[in-house]
Amino acid sequence: MTVSEIVGWIGVMLSIFVSVPQFIQSLKAKSTRGLSKHTYQLLFLTVLCYLVRAIAIQEPIFIASSAINLFITAMVLSLFKIYPS
Repeated sequence: MTVSEIVGWIGVMLSIFVSVPQFIQSLKAKSTRGLSKHTYQLLFLTVLCYLVRAIAIQEPIFIASSAINLFITAMVLSLFKIYPS
């Protein structure tokens, strides 16, 4: 594994650590108050585009990162239906 691949995987882990706490906080609070639904919708579309591109160029680090972030973003968006503000 090259240094750039290691840095890439560290980035994947950091992106998970950035997104998951927001989901957990909203889940515990049973509220989406303070979150922007439009921001998460845009983020979902952005990450989806990244994922499509990563698959097209067959880049495992970006495929993993985008897939995980897409899932987490979808989970946060689902909270807007469960806990409308």
